[in-house]
Amino acid sequence: MTIILALGMKRMAKENAIVKRLLAVETLGSVDTICSDKTGTLTENEMTVTRLYAGNRVFEVSGAGYKNEGEIVPKPNPPLMRLFEIAALCNDAVLSETEDGQVSVIGDPTEGAMLVAAKKASFSVDTWRNEHPLIWELPFDSERKMMSVASRLEDDLVYSFTKGAPDNILLRSSYEWTDEGAVLLSEARRSEILEQNRSWAKSALRVLGFAFKVHDSESIDAAEEELVFVGLMAMMDPPRPEAKEAIRVCHEAGISVVMITGDHQDTATAIADELQLRFADDSVLSGAEIEQMSDDELFERAAQTSVYARVSPEHKVRIVEALRRLGRTVSMTGDGVNDAPALKRADIGVAMGITGTDVAKGAADMVLADDNFGTIVSAVEEGRVIYSNIRKVVGFLLSCNMGEILVIFLTNMILGPAFTPLFPVQLLWLNLVTDSFPALALGRERAEEGIMLLPPRGREAKILDRPMIASILSQATAIFVTVFLAFNIGRYLYPDLTSTGLPVSSFSFMPQMGTVPSWGAHTFAFMTLILAEILRVFSARSEEHSVFSLGFFSNRTLNKAVLLSLALTLVVVYVPFLDQYFKTVPLSIRDWGIILALILIPFLSGELFKYIYHARRLKES
Repeated sequence: MTIILALGMKRMAKENAIVKRLLAVETLGSVDTICSDKTGTLTENEMTVTRLYAGNRVFEVSGAGYKNEGEIVPKPNPPLMRLFEIAALCNDAVLSETEDGQVSVIGDPTEGAMLVAAKKASFSVDTWRNEHPLIWELPFDSERKMMSVASRLEDDLVYSFTKGAPDNILLRSSYEWTDEGAVLLSEARRSEILEQNRSWAKSALRVLGFAFKVHDSESIDAAEEELVFVGLMAMMDPPRPEAKEAIRVCHEAGISVVMITGDHQDTATAIADELQLRFADDSVLSGAEIEQMSDDELFERAAQTSVYARVSPEHKVRIVEALRRLGRTVSMTGDGVNDAPALKRADIGVAMGITGTDVAKGAADMVLADDNFGTIVSAVEEGRVIYSNIRKVVGFLLSCNMGEILVIFLTNMILGPAFTPLFPVQLLWLNLVTDSFPALALGRERAEEGIMLLPPRGREAKILDRPMIASILSQATAIFVTVFLAFNIGRYLYPDLTSTGLPVSSFSFMPQMGTVPSWGAHTFAFMTLILAEILRVFSARSEEHSVFSLGFFSNRTLNKAVLLSLALTLVVVYVPFLDQYFKTVPLSIRDWGIILALILIPFLSGELFKYIYHARRLKES
């Protein structure tokens, strides 16, 4: 199982899902709830400013991406230019252009989009930054949902510039910046601005608010109180093309998808609807609503909630706990330092490889190298495949070993101890060589068709369930019958000890209970058991589907393992000096014909069991 899990880790890494903990590979297969960030995971994280609002006017911005291609209509007014002044300084991003004209952002994509919009207004970001170095900075905080910096402008006064969530900005603003300067911000104007924010948010746009304040000194005290509101900036972050298909696959697989974002509730809802993430009766909860709920109330609402907006990292922890109380197996994504507790609390913590912090990556069980939601779904599918392969290997090995036990035990009980059909060295060869290579190859079986149409397995699901136990017992019985028949046919075809080519005195150590079986009889039993198990491994490739529907030789690794096992087996039969150690005799074409006919019994038994059980399950469903 360790080798199978390790092989699964390798396959996941090729698909940009880097699993850090071995057991997490198997746990992924039981995930029934994926809690995902919106920005960068469900969306492209390539922001483009499309609309601006300043001085009670709406401006349209053309162009897409980070290239300085496009214009602002109508012509920018003074309040809009003040907005760009704030955007340039309250910003840690840098635009980088290569020789071939490709522009990329070093830093946050949202801040990069702000700089591009400023350049479209012919605003010189670099000049403004060089002329007005920062005095202090208040970094963005998930509780404040704002960022502020301070600088000294031409009038030699200290200004603080703030950007953040529009509702939080307006809550702390007492004035509005207009063409005539700062005027008192009335409740009517506050309502109009909030309505503009809601209107854009419902169109799946991410909206930021901008404000400033003049200070008497360079003190940081009360920097975010009594602000002068300047305007709004709305940007588009299109959903990833593959995200919608990945969410559809999740829903078909019985996996709930939950969006958790710091964006406005209307923006989150619009994106969720576009991705068809929400069902008709799903609700949307905001961080403010979560704050007012007890853990029991959140537990009751979590079952029917698919979108959480304006949440903080602390809310993520409560959401995970509520979902786990519901009996869910939860995967949670995160990228910030404060996301670490939620990543630890989830069954599978998933960190972003591109935008994630080292703290988040350290706390997570899996890291997405491409920050893509579709990669999570692929990892869950791979987890299901790995669990399925573990079941196949366990079923194959237990049925083979149970069959060997029955062969030794029942033959001894029926014929007596002197008629043990297999020598210890032959059993050792079976377990170490013949069974091992096909079993390992069986662990590399690819996904069966429809594996993501099955519901997630429960937390208490057992590998050895009733169908597998029944399959193991039926297969073990078939193997016993086959080898018992082969052994007795071998006794008939090789009736005496002299058929080994050795004198009878060589066997004087064996108990004299009737006629002692010859090496030929042992060879018959040995080879029949080996070939029966090798042929049965093809049937073990699926618990439900016939091997003929899968393609008998479609697993190339298994084909190679079977050929290797066959080659090694033929060596111990036909290489002269090895027969002394394995106590075998060379078999004739007649012998092989009999053995090949006998080994069909366990194979057909396995295929018949699958047909009967699968047909019954279909009738029950």
